[in-house]
Amino acid sequence: MAIKVLVVDDSSFFRRRVSEIVNRDPELEVIGTAANGAEAVKMAAELNPQVITMDIEMPVMDGITAVREIMASKPIPILMFSSLTHDGAKATLEALDAGALDFLPKRFEDIASNKDDAIALLQQRIRALGRRRLFRPIARAVPANDKAQVSGERTRPISSFSRSAVNTATATNHAAEASDKPAARSSVVTRSSGKKYKALMIGTSTGGPVALQKVLTQFPANYPHPILLIQHMPAAFTPTFAARLNGLCRIEVKEAETGELLRPGCAYLAPGGMQMMLERGGAYGKIKVIAGKPDMNYKPCVDISFASASKVIGGDVLAVVLTGMGADGREGARMLKSIGATIWAQDEASCVVYGMPQAVAAAGIATKSIALEHMAESILKETANG
Repeated sequence: MAIKVLVVDDSSFFRRRVSEIVNRDPELEVIGTAANGAEAVKMAAELNPQVITMDIEMPVMDGITAVREIMASKPIPILMFSSLTHDGAKATLEALDAGALDFLPKRFEDIASNKDDAIALLQQRIRALGRRRLFRPIARAVPANDKAQVSGERTRPISSFSRSAVNTATATNHAAEASDKPAARSSVVTRSSGKKYKALMIGTSTGGPVALQKVLTQFPANYPHPILLIQHMPAAFTPTFAARLNGLCRIEVKEAETGELLRPGCAYLAPGGMQMMLERGGAYGKIKVIAGKPDMNYKPCVDISFASASKVIGGDVLAVVLTGMGADGREGARMLKSIGATIWAQDEASCVVYGMPQAVAAAGIATKSIALEHMAESILKETANG
């Protein structure tokens, strides 16, 4: 049975264009279109779509308000369309915090240089969201404004969802389809293994912004290691996302810059459209941001950053792969594990898309699969010995 989709945009041309693309996929079917957020809320209740595509700026009711109202009544997976501007990035992150699960640039040429690739990616994202169930969100967090608070106190978590499985294949560049591979058993870390660490690395994609917020807001200001974050995200979004995390967390969060020496208690977000590498320098290493090859599928790429860390930091790394489509992170995690690093994955039930975590779990690279709600406490316990 085809996945039912509601298309929401104030532009009749864009509604028609998106509807044509969606209906071109035999696994998808547009069951309605709405011209503003108020219509979207009404039609979501009446038509019961499995996925909604949502514009942000619309008359009568904007997309963010519509997302909040839909999530409050009957949560449905929502994919936002956004402009690649500072204001667009800020609004998109607000929509994700309100409950939307994914986003894509509104200009198709910003999704992919090839038109057919852009169409395939949009269809792929909708299919992935349509294969999962979504339950009511828990309460939003209050931002942690005091970055100097004592270690041991933790912020309340950012809004999250109970998520059931969405299995995605990991072998191709364009598809992230359902898989019948069994999920790894979820674990909870109750005490440290005793291993000494020099860095924490986290790689993620679809669902990552909310997942990173939920994890990092629970870290104390004096977290004893540098943190390297690789989130698949456009270049226009990462400065805004880093600033947002910095305002929510007790640790410092910033967009990574070439030449920075890694220091404890600071999280470095890989810039969108670039690759974050490490080179030797200081006690923990030094950041090197490069443009990367034009044919790279991911910019930033988890594999590249993980592989670079394996050469500079070695095995003294805890590398965590969170929710995301595809298999990015698997080969880099393999390199890290081969020299003694610890690899964890998010468990299937708490992922928005169980692609990247499944890739490392199914390959036998991850030693633990951990629910998002337990990830922060597990990391803090494991890395407590320095």
